[in-house]
Amino acid sequence: MSGFTHFDADGKAAMVDVTAKDVTERTATAKCSVVMQPATLEKIMAGGVAKGDVLAVARLAGIMAAKRTAELIPLCHPLALTSVTVDLVGVPAGLAGGRHAVDITATCKLTGRTGVEMEALTAVTVAALTVYDMCKAVDRGMQITDVRLVHKAGGKSGTFSAP
Repeated sequence: MSGFTHFDADGKAAMVDVTAKDVTERTATAKCSVVMQPATLEKIMAGGVAKGDVLAVARLAGIMAAKRTAELIPLCHPLALTSVTVDLVGVPAGLAGGRHAVDITATCKLTGRTGVEMEALTAVTVAALTVYDMCKAVDRGMQITDVRLVHKAGGKSGTFSAP
């Protein structure tokens, strides 16, 4: 039909059958940023946000989200992840090209028949939403930007690294 894998011969949405795929080690890394006012980043880094430790809560939210991706994205396979890491780094304007931001990176791994790109993307996105939720009382103008897959490895399609 269109080259998209999530449609059957009649054009109906369908979960991809991965039964015949080889079991291989698969990894994926995604990134995004939450851009904010300088004072917001200062509060986060100083631990001065009323709702608590923003980076720790967002890290846990990202990990939890990766584990629940199949419940959120309709045609994703439920996966037995073997590792999920979510790292959040506060980056002041001098180091971030004129923007104050929390940069988020998530890496998901497993040994299985299908990739973990959606889990990594879900992890960074939910972590970013958590940063926004915890800080919106002081900065409603925050922007979640540059959500992207930066690396994937394993499976028949091999390795992808974003430029």
